[in-house]
Amino acid sequence: MIDASRPLLLGSASPRRREIVATLGIPCVVAAVDVDETPAAGEAPGAYLARIVRAKLTAALGLELAAAAGACLVADTSVILDAEILGKPTTPADAARMIRALSGRAHEVHTRFAIGQASSPGAPLHEETVVSRVVFRALTDGEIEGYVATGEGADKAGAYAVQGIGAFAVQRIEGSYGAVVGLPACEVVLALRDLGLLGAFPR
Repeated sequence: MIDASRPLLLGSASPRRREIVATLGIPCVVAAVDVDETPAAGEAPGAYLARIVRAKLTAALGLELAAAAGACLVADTSVILDAEILGKPTTPADAARMIRALSGRAHEVHTRFAIGQASSPGAPLHEETVVSRVVFRALTDGEIEGYVATGEGADKAGAYAVQGIGAFAVQRIEGSYGAVVGLPACEVVLALRDLGLLGAFPR
């Protein structure tokens, strides 16, 4: 059971995920995990995301903090356009390329999360992928250049942040806003509750 003495271990360096968990009021400690997120040649988006999340969970459960945690939570997010994974841009020119490709079109954001415990390191207690559809309005070259220059999307999949300035480009979202930000709060709470890891909630 997750409580103040056995908090949730969030294995993530993402401040967005940390903020979402904090907003829920779930006792939590945070530790970044480092895994190689390079896609394998010919790897399908779904297989890639499943592999990365499993690797993150394995790394998190190997941390010393995991033994004292009520459970461990990890997640990863992919932006998918025409079956291509748009990862974090490597340069401003790469970021502009991504935003230009997304302009005036719909794309999917896949966020997968996994929950595990140090007492059962062999397999996740729960794994789930939440898929949302995001529609960008048509952007001008000046808007694209201006947004890239803010640097906001430099460390984000798809080179944009829906919770920041990037909202100016998002016409609508079909699905989970939280998943687009980086963590689907509703699905995470349901999974933790179904696993018997949360007491009365909300509290």
